[in-house]
Amino acid sequence: MSVIRPAAVVVLAAGEGTRMKSATPKVLHEICGRSLVGHVLAAARELEPEQLVVVVGHAREQVAAHLSEVDPGVRTAVQEEQRGTGHAVRMALEELGGSVAGTVVVVCGDTPLLTGETLNRLVAAHHDGGNAVTVLTAQVPDATGYGRIVRDASGAVTAIVEHKDASEEQRGIREINSGVFAFDGRLLADALGKVRADNSQGEEYLTDVLGILREAGHRVGACLAGDHREIAGINNRVQLAEARRILNERLLTRAMLDGVTVVDPASTWVDVTVTFERDVVVHPNTQLHGATHLCEGSEVGPNSRLSDTWVGPGARVDNAVCEGAEIGPDTSVGPFAYLRPGTRLAARAKIGTYVETKNASIGEGTKVPHLSYVGDATIGEYTNIGAASVFVNYDGQSKHHTTVGSHCRMGADNMYVAPVTVGDGAYSAAGSVITKDVPPGSLAVARGQQRNIEGWVARKRPGSAAAKAAEAASRAVEEEG
Repeated sequence: MSVIRPAAVVVLAAGEGTRMKSATPKVLHEICGRSLVGHVLAAARELEPEQLVVVVGHAREQVAAHLSEVDPGVRTAVQEEQRGTGHAVRMALEELGGSVAGTVVVVCGDTPLLTGETLNRLVAAHHDGGNAVTVLTAQVPDATGYGRIVRDASGAVTAIVEHKDASEEQRGIREINSGVFAFDGRLLADALGKVRADNSQGEEYLTDVLGILREAGHRVGACLAGDHREIAGINNRVQLAEARRILNERLLTRAMLDGVTVVDPASTWVDVTVTFERDVVVHPNTQLHGATHLCEGSEVGPNSRLSDTWVGPGARVDNAVCEGAEIGPDTSVGPFAYLRPGTRLAARAKIGTYVETKNASIGEGTKVPHLSYVGDATIGEYTNIGAASVFVNYDGQSKHHTTVGSHCRMGADNMYVAPVTVGDGAYSAAGSVITKDVPPGSLAVARGQQRNIEGWVARKRPGSAAAKAAEAASRAVEEEG
């Protein structure tokens, strides 16, 4: 929590982002399960500001709709024309009544690596220094193209000089402007009224406020970010991928320090909303998305993708795709299984190779070992579903439910034509098509009687490989006889 709660945080998200070459507005592109602007909002919320305003412009209806989903308490200000960062902040202040008493923090909507911790440090430095404005800066390996921070002997910021305007000496400075500021709200509003657009771009630059305030005798300070990568803005897909890699590495490092084993961090990808308990093992080539939670001692991967899935203690998920599933304690899933939304596995259940489930509740100790589809079904405890079984739940118009009881032994290659119920302790013969309810303890046999038509191949397929093989076999039987 910051020393002083800001009066407002303003997020600049009005730009088009043409270098993304995308129909999607730049700030809505996602990394690690959250939009770029969503990451910025999450960091800003750690300041607990009294007001949070996002300036929208390009595709504003789409951006505003997204904001209402991810943060319903946010306010929006519209920048009809993109006339510069200073103009954008003026639009935000107008939304807040024209002037704000207290600290106003301005951040960019395309900086997903910015943390709440760094913003808190900025606000604290701004308050402790008694500054009119404090700029967040960073020391970068290569400052080419960035605005340089020029300081005087006391450490106060005297200017931000753009690269193209910098002298050779100034170009040697590696401290750059991040575009993130903390302002005195009253002074900000007054200075914005003095910003002019008489530059090559015809825009109102927020950075001009620093010079205006300094000339008026106010102190301009700076706060150095601990990691220069935090301030990186996203302008193209290359930078988007790099930010995703950095954030993913940050998330996995936190998980490993909390007691999670990540066998190969380079091939493991997680969303910010994924949570872990200790002694979890994540194998290579695993993706964890959404509200996925891995309980203590569970093991996932390799080659698995889980979305919004709860994995119970001691469960094992191997080479599987799981979406909206609940996997109980000590269960086994995979390899090559597909758990679709609504799947609920009780303790010690087993979903085996090439099994697909959907909207299915599978009881404790029950096994669906091979090559089967279980959809819209309830299966009791300690039942075995034979290989190559299909729960036929769709009649072309509606879905229907199948119930199989506890302690059942169902044969291979069974079709369960819903709606149908199999009672507790029942058995079924292999190859049966179950269309009627099976009473508890019964054996269901639903298949035609086998009939062999001898000599059919020789008559219908003369000269074929099958006919020749049959003839040779017949001769061998005769010779043995």
